[in-house]
Amino acid sequence: MLLIATVATLAASLTAATPAFQAPAAPAASAQAPSGARSFTVDAVHSKALFRVMHMGAGQFWGRFNDVSGTFSFDPSNLATAKFDITIAIESVDSGNGDLDKHLRSPDFFAAKDFPTMTFRSTGLEGASATGGMLKGDLTMKGVTKPVTAKLEFTGMSDKGRGMKSGFEATFTIKRSDFGITYGVDKGAIGDEVRVTVALEGNLAK
Repeated sequence: MLLIATVATLAASLTAATPAFQAPAAPAASAQAPSGARSFTVDAVHSKALFRVMHMGAGQFWGRFNDVSGTFSFDPSNLATAKFDITIAIESVDSGNGDLDKHLRSPDFFAAKDFPTMTFRSTGLEGASATGGMLKGDLTMKGVTKPVTAKLEFTGMSDKGRGMKSGFEATFTIKRSDFGITYGVDKGAIGDEVRVTVALEGNLAK
């Protein structure tokens, strides 16, 4: 009897000393998806603007602008808040051919001396989802401003040890004649419609 009483007393003591079970705390929100609006500065090394135009009715010719700068901001939980203010340096046009680059900088095309930059400023994002939407804004090129609509893709946001970064890609089509660039259009030597793709990577602004 004494042994049974001793065991019962020990069991009661252990039960009283053991805290009630508690479910583990929910993990903290990932640092890769912060909430609230964030502002980013365009990383010029990892951002480019590409263009494609029909040449001689036969092939699609590609070129790019290497100097892209500006800012963008958005709330990762509400992409409809996205805003973009982007500037492209005309002198940075790169066709892969030095002589052609000089021609593209001339008054026949972009007139780089008189109009050293083109700019895009967004006015809103329609049909926003977690992955993108239709971005509206004003494109200014060669002194002419026109509204454009671009298909916007949110390509990602993360911190891989070098600070928070995020990225977007926008694609749209314009008629270059709308901006006073008509060289080669009349005879069909160079197409009027130009497809533009702008790939942006930004660093979180401090």
